Amino acid sequence: MKIQTDIKNQWSRIRDRGLKANAFGRASRHSAFTLVELLLVLVILATLAAIVLPKFTGTSQRARNTAAMTQISTFKTALNAFEVDLGYYPKSLNDLLVRPQNAGQNWHGPYLDSDVIPKDPWGNDYIYTCPGKHNPTSFDVMSLGADGQAGTADDICNWTTSNNAN
Repeated sequence: MKIQTDIKNQWSRIRDRGLKANAFGRASRHSAFTLVELLLVLVILATLAAIVLPKFTGTSQRARNTAAMTQISTFKTALNAFEVDLGYYPKSLNDLLVRPQNAGQNWHGPYLDSDVIPKDPWGNDYIYTCPGKHNPTSFDVMSLGADGQAGTADDICNWTTSNNAN
């Protein structure tokens, strides 16, 4: 009888203190997660990651495309300013930074805010052609896009194509 009373007293003390009994009947202040609860949390996190991660990778690609379009627009502005000053378009993009030998006094460069011609967001050089194949009275500027190959759907350029019409 005394043992049963002692056990009842222990349980009531545990209950009164807000403690939980562990598997061995001892009081424990630490509550833990069960394996099922941990697995449930992992499944929820994996599901969220499967939904969210593809959205971020698509955003990253769009951001690179936008950065390339913005840089091409900057080149267009600089190239047009060069043409206004000198009456012709430069032979290379480097002429926007360094005075060409035949420029004379009308060169008011550098026409870009950097010391080097920037590379596209994928680390490739921009392709500049003057006179342009697509803009025969001016110039063509193109980024080869993520695949680094000309003539593919991911090319970004200063002329209208079915790929960059938007």
